[in-house]
Amino acid sequence: MTVQPQQQPHAPNGHGDLGLLSIFFPMWNEEAYLHRALDAAREVCEQLVGAGEISGFELIVVDDASTDATGRLADELAAADPRVRVVHHATNRKLGGSIKSGFEAARGDLVLYTDADLPFEMIELVRAVRVLRTYEADVVSAYRLDRTGEGPRRAVYSFGYNWLVRAMFGTRVRDINFAFKLCRRTVLDHITLSSEGSFIDAELIIRAQRSGFEIVQIGVDYFPRTRGVSTLSSFGVIRTMLREMTTLRRDLRSVVPVERA
Repeated sequence: MTVQPQQQPHAPNGHGDLGLLSIFFPMWNEEAYLHRALDAAREVCEQLVGAGEISGFELIVVDDASTDATGRLADELAAADPRVRVVHHATNRKLGGSIKSGFEAARGDLVLYTDADLPFEMIELVRAVRVLRTYEADVVSAYRLDRTGEGPRRAVYSFGYNWLVRAMFGTRVRDINFAFKLCRRTVLDHITLSSEGSFIDAELIIRAQRSGFEIVQIGVDYFPRTRGVSTLSSFGVIRTMLREMTTLRRDLRSVVPVERA
């Protein structure tokens, strides 16, 4: 599927701001984190608007067929704040499907996606926006400075997975599955994402890098989940990632730099 905005993005004004910022959160049964995530994002976005870095913002919840109160609570927040929107999935589409839905719904000139459990302090977004502007980057991808909090099994899995992706696709990005990627609209308008599983993080970076877009990395402090259960290290998720990596290998290796004005 092709990632395209639903409507024309807001054009940055002449005062140097980067335009409209979209932040979306893929959520499945995240009622415990929903309000905290949106409150943190709203606070930082208002700071960015006040500093003249962006002209405005929108917050998007992608409710991946949650069985708890996530969808209802998100709808209530959207009814109270026009800057909040909700995308509902009728069936569970996993991480890849949720990220694709978020990109499709986003209208911004800049788009950030991250997890509802806030694995980093949202204030890091201020630094990411500054880095993107200063170094004229197309994507800012963050990596975790200290991963001891995620446990030894996930740390080993992540190390092996990152090594495998680098070996197969020549990526230069550390911690490729970390949910902190800030992208310019031009990147999203030129790539097509296929993954339905957690390989979508790597697919985005691989396609962007091979298309000739500039990727800059920043290190951030990591805060592991304290509520709910993460499924990212489950056998089923890992199996799907490896299957998609193999299936898409030829397609990803055929990506060539795009012509840009």
